[in-house]
Amino acid sequence: MLGILLKLGAVSAFVVMQALIKATGGRVPAGEVVFFRSFFAFPVILAWLAWQGQLRIGLKTANPMSHFWRGVIGTSAMGLGFAGLALLPLPEVTALSYAAPILTVIFAAMFLGEQVRAFRLFAVALGMAGVMVVLAPQLTAGSEGDLGARQALGAVLVLMGATFAALAQIFIRKMVATERAATIVFYFTLTSTLLSSLTIPFGWVLPSGRDAMFLVAAGLMGGVGQGLLTSAYRFAHASVVAPFDYGSMLLAIVIGYVIFAEVPARETLAGAALIVAAGILIIWRERQLGLNRDRPRKVMTPQG
Repeated sequence: MLGILLKLGAVSAFVVMQALIKATGGRVPAGEVVFFRSFFAFPVILAWLAWQGQLRIGLKTANPMSHFWRGVIGTSAMGLGFAGLALLPLPEVTALSYAAPILTVIFAAMFLGEQVRAFRLFAVALGMAGVMVVLAPQLTAGSEGDLGARQALGAVLVLMGATFAALAQIFIRKMVATERAATIVFYFTLTSTLLSSLTIPFGWVLPSGRDAMFLVAAGLMGGVGQGLLTSAYRFAHASVVAPFDYGSMLLAIVIGYVIFAEVPARETLAGAALIVAAGILIIWRERQLGLNRDRPRKVMTPQG
């Protein structure tokens, strides 16, 4: 129960973070938003590491270059997602971001050699069908004037962000063999802060007091969400807490409607339902395989 509550807290923190970024109305460039999100998450993450007693060991790494490349990919995912967030309603962004775990299955087969059997192939196909249901209205809207073109661009950016997020998960799967979770969190935040600062020559702006307040709060919420997310996996198996990721859709719909007057389209809800179903099928299958692997095998004696 504690793991589930921590996961729900993390999901809520990340949706609130997105809402705060969306409240800036696209007036701040995506690279600058990534910097605020990363830099102001630092105090929270350092406090979390100190509270866990991992501040000293959390900074030790056996493979610094792996953190660099994971940072490049993860920072790209954030930048693309934040850019799309300014162009699309929050529920649509949330639904398309669910493509990341589906794509992770595909990339794991491609780059890690993991076997993808018929059941998971079906789940992946179901999830990608859901992505196309959400994506199709946005792409066809591209021919309907400036607003339609903005929405089409936003959908493409969010889907590209989900693709980079899936690639980042592949890096993490390889890194956990030698790196602690605390180390991965710390160096990602450090790397994304430094990399996003390189976008200063490409048009950073001086945000208004209101926008700056939203961005600082978004960074703090991102740090809180990261700490809660990592802590959740200390108290419950991934297969137990992973389905609660999809609670973000309900919260995104509520926040989108109440704060931004966004009403999700029927296609968005239908597509999201397919993607969620596919994700839960994959998680359920992984849990079943894990239970089968953990079940003690009967040892045959000479007497049979």
